[in-house]
Amino acid sequence: MLARAHTFTIDGLTTLHVTVEVDIRRGLPSFAIVGLADAAVREARERVRAAIQNSGFEFPARRITANLAPGDVPKAGPGLDLALAGAILAASGQLAPERLGSVALFGELALDGEVRACHGTLAVAQATRESGLAALALAPARAREALLVEGLSVHPVGHLAAAVRVLQGGPADGLPPPLARVGRGADNADDAGGADRADRADNGYGGTGLDLSDVRGQHAAAWALIVAAAGAHNTLLSGPPGTGKTMLAQRAPSILPPMSREEAIEVTRIHSIVGTLHDGQLVRRRPFRAPHHSISTAGLVGGARRNSVGEVVLAHRGVLFLDELSEFARPALEALRQPLEDGRVAIVRAERSTVYPARIMLLAASNPCPCGYAGDEERCTCSESDLARHRRKLSGPLLDRIDLLVHLESGRAGQLRAEPLMSSPVARRRVLDARQRQAARLRGERVRVNAQMDAAMLRRHVALDRRGEAMLDAAHRSGTLSTRGAHRVLRVARTLADLHGSERVGAHHLAEALALRPQERRAQRPLASVG
Repeated sequence: MLARAHTFTIDGLTTLHVTVEVDIRRGLPSFAIVGLADAAVREARERVRAAIQNSGFEFPARRITANLAPGDVPKAGPGLDLALAGAILAASGQLAPERLGSVALFGELALDGEVRACHGTLAVAQATRESGLAALALAPARAREALLVEGLSVHPVGHLAAAVRVLQGGPADGLPPPLARVGRGADNADDAGGADRADRADNGYGGTGLDLSDVRGQHAAAWALIVAAAGAHNTLLSGPPGTGKTMLAQRAPSILPPMSREEAIEVTRIHSIVGTLHDGQLVRRRPFRAPHHSISTAGLVGGARRNSVGEVVLAHRGVLFLDELSEFARPALEALRQPLEDGRVAIVRAERSTVYPARIMLLAASNPCPCGYAGDEERCTCSESDLARHRRKLSGPLLDRIDLLVHLESGRAGQLRAEPLMSSPVARRRVLDARQRQAARLRGERVRVNAQMDAAMLRRHVALDRRGEAMLDAAHRSGTLSTRGAHRVLRVARTLADLHGSERVGAHHLAEALALRPQERRAQRPLASVG
């Protein structure tokens, strides 16, 4: 007898529909699985056999062939166990097969028949709805994650016997109680008020309690961070050791706007597949990833092994912070060029290629020279060759993809007693207002923030006056501004205008944006005031 069940397998960040076909006929007892199954799927034979027997059902002592269609797509992971068991029970006459055609089954089976949760539940739930299936049966531990997909009936089943009950038209198991989550925001990720209430609940932002008001005496740098957050601009913090570069970067999450529900679903889906989503609920806050400078190229952009993703992908829709930028291996830094420009990572190997989303805001910190005191003749011990070698670590094409260069000055007397520029709640409100202006202006475009505008969008949304055009032409003629750099200056100028509530980009906005461009000749001296 033949029976079919539906499930899904995950390849990279892509979810693929798998039809489990089970044929049972007379012959020597055997159980074969075909269809490009990996080791975890092949081992399902023993898990499924024990789970069926320990759940009070009979495992057929016949020749069993299970085909995972389509046959040319690799199948990975233990999530196919439940579908295999359901198809075997239907093919052996122990389960009516009618509902197998409309319900997807996803879960690993323990030897006693317990259904265990698997990575990628949200992606599987989305694929279930897109495939036209009416319902998804899965482990209760991840059922709330699947409920994030609207229009899908979710059946929590804690045991194989419960799955059979559901497939026979009976009730599903109940949902487990939600995990307590402090400060993760209201149910609606678009509700800025809910996000603000969440911020107060968790003693700050992201559970850290860090606030921009902790930064004293670095007003230009604090303002540049606000500009970066408002337009999602790539930023490099440069300065001697101890000037507050890392301290400032760590406070970036406290001023970032909340994600829309669409963005939150994207981020949650990635972390669900990777296995870093532990509570099965929607990720509210933008990712903030800060890998160590010893990370490899594969660790940064992905591709260390099949379907592996890197820190760039895990930072999608959030911030990738690279502290001690000049200490990272140059190949790893050069690999950032594509994601910074295109918002995606393409991993190409001998037999296949995979594209991952990587729309990030890069935030980096670096010393101006190996000893960190470039420009201070009394303290700097670097030779000309040391300085040249240090500059070569950051290539021109990479620096050209950075919108803002912020130079932090050494502390002066009384700096720690100086008043802060503004607190995180105030800065965040300004960032939110600027983002709302961008959203209104870019409605109908395929991008959300100024940093993502292409040349055509810049022509439509950034109109300079005669003085501004003259300033931009002068920068071109001086050789300090490439075409890509000019586009990035215009994007930053547009963000500055949004922060000041201006519909038009003025010459003073452009001048401020030019002052923040990462030009090598400015890298060794403080920036002009940008407050």
